[in-house]
Amino acid sequence: MSEQNSTHTKATQDFLAEAEEIVEQLGSELADLSDMAESGELNPDVLNSIFRGAHSLKGLAGMFNFRGVAELAHNMENLLDWLRLGKLNITQHLMAVLFDAYELLNTLVRVLTSGDETSMAKEIAACVTKINACLAPPEQQGSVSPLETLGLPAHVLNALTEYEEYRLKDNLAKGRNIFNIHASFSLITFDTELSAITEILKGCGEVISTLPSVGINIETNIDFELLFGSKCSLDELEAAVGRDSFMVTQFSSNSVRDEPVVSPKHVPADVVNAHVDAGGVSTVSPSVTPQSPGDSPLLPSPPLSDDAVLTAKSMSRTVRVDIGKLDELMNIVGELVLANSTIAGVTTKMRNEGFSHLAIELAKAAKGLERKLSDLQKGVMEIRMIPIGQLYEKMSRIVRKISREQGKRVELKFFGADTELDKLIVEDISDPMMHIIRNAIDHGIESRDVRTAQGKNEKGTIRISSYQKGNHVVIEIEDDGSGIDVEKVKQKALHKGLVSDIGTVSDREAIEFIFLPGFSTNETVSEVSGRGVGMDVVKNNISAVSGMVDVETRKGEGSRFIITLPITLAIIKALIIRCSGRTYALPITSVLETLLMTGRDIMTVERKEFVQLRESTLPLLRLEHYFDICRSDEPPKEFYVVVVGVAEKRLGIAVDDLIGQQDIVIKPLGESFKRFRGVSGAADLGDQRTILVLDIGGIINETMRSGS
Repeated sequence: MSEQNSTHTKATQDFLAEAEEIVEQLGSELADLSDMAESGELNPDVLNSIFRGAHSLKGLAGMFNFRGVAELAHNMENLLDWLRLGKLNITQHLMAVLFDAYELLNTLVRVLTSGDETSMAKEIAACVTKINACLAPPEQQGSVSPLETLGLPAHVLNALTEYEEYRLKDNLAKGRNIFNIHASFSLITFDTELSAITEILKGCGEVISTLPSVGINIETNIDFELLFGSKCSLDELEAAVGRDSFMVTQFSSNSVRDEPVVSPKHVPADVVNAHVDAGGVSTVSPSVTPQSPGDSPLLPSPPLSDDAVLTAKSMSRTVRVDIGKLDELMNIVGELVLANSTIAGVTTKMRNEGFSHLAIELAKAAKGLERKLSDLQKGVMEIRMIPIGQLYEKMSRIVRKISREQGKRVELKFFGADTELDKLIVEDISDPMMHIIRNAIDHGIESRDVRTAQGKNEKGTIRISSYQKGNHVVIEIEDDGSGIDVEKVKQKALHKGLVSDIGTVSDREAIEFIFLPGFSTNETVSEVSGRGVGMDVVKNNISAVSGMVDVETRKGEGSRFIITLPITLAIIKALIIRCSGRTYALPITSVLETLLMTGRDIMTVERKEFVQLRESTLPLLRLEHYFDICRSDEPPKEFYVVVVGVAEKRLGIAVDDLIGQQDIVIKPLGESFKRFRGVSGAADLGDQRTILVLDIGGIINETMRSGS
């Protein structure tokens, strides 16, 4: 029985993973459809893809008996089918209904991970009602169908589906030329050749239908007729396709004319046969000579191996892997790294105790193991990395939803979508980014009337860009709205008792107040923002992954949030330090350099310590003061200053000694220790000791803000 439950649970998890991918794709394509609806240029392939996604989700949910998801997907499919058939026009109201259905599907999939979809029955019923309200009977057209005067052969016209008939009418309504392309392919390679010519044609128009046809060499070849709509002329179509071995017939609803793409100058005169068919349409086609099975009149046939003719191999080269399994694998790699460090320590001990010969052999083996472990570590980390573009798609849907609710027009621009980041970090920063974008639309982007009065484009712009900078990834979220009113922030801080004199507060210090819990300058509370909840979450969530957030703003011009993140938190190189009898780890990605200093090198200004670093002064932090540790020993006369930095911020940390570099695996401390500042996790060393890993971003932020 337990085995059956385990199998059912595994199947449900597989469904949820597949459903999540389908819903993500639906959201992305709905956003594209919304853009097309605004521009008036609708790509039927996008609409068809959304329709197929809803159909697939319906079938998948039905298979696993998730009736709520299946019902909603089924009704959404009906609405999309009417759109495909031209029975409905895409309007803002219709797009709103589709987006609401998508949002509910997304919520249902999330609910199924931990609960039962029956709790959402009312929401499903309400959404289905809204969908059905859109499905009014289409108006009957009394005029003669343009297809009746087009002159298409009866066998082509009768074979068209309802959807293909609509696409044909739509192409005619847009004034496009209609072509019927007859092509012949080898039986062995027709699938790749047909795909190739279809992709070429899609580049200059729409392939309305693809129908099998009867050719001369039925034993070696298979023929197709492609109904094609395009604004291209016959000559332009010939140039685009670049082939002279198939026949093209052009049709018009006013006059029907047939022209071959084949030019007689390419074909000898004795193999060109001109004739007139019963319908009065003149055609010119090249004579077809018998061909060997490997020949193709359209595209050259690539050499095929014996296995390529018939194979059961999957074309996919990807495997879906649970991130939990990758975490487990990464932990094993981390343990191996620690074991290797232990072996290196034993090697050193053996050398010191006189076993030099054995120590040398063991050291060689340890070095070889270290190289292989480094390759393994790199490979596992690469598997965990995903492009930030996956996060961009979510942000795109959020922008459309909120801007629609706010009655504002907002354009979203993306840059650096290929930048890669650890999967878990991407998940952890999705909510902070959502909060920033929500605030940008609600607080930053002005209404259309205000923007027009200020001489701005009535459509606001939010720009999200990402790029790698050293061992960090930087994500910038910038808007062209009103910016942050720094003076208003200072007044609010004074009112809340956070400062006693706003004259002593700099603009940069004032901006930091927006990250405090409950701090908001918005006078009214909206569904989007204004409750003072959000920006403190942004700060905390980004700090939780050892990241930092900076803000730049100009009143009337906009704001920019700069998020700096480590590429990964799985296995990192760390500098092991000792201070006040305690050992800590500093992520090496944040360490810029180390300096050996004495007490004479320290300057004190207003009870704050600094050291001179070339042409500038560097704030100094003593770890025993930061963690409130009472030293049991005398501080050394000579000490090290570790210069750390994240983004553009720099800080010197005074430590007693540098132990060395080591690969570590950061382990979370758990909920009970979250309140401890300056610590991002713990790590095991090769000698079975556990040490704390310092949160450099958090320490720098707190030190800069408090001036300690």
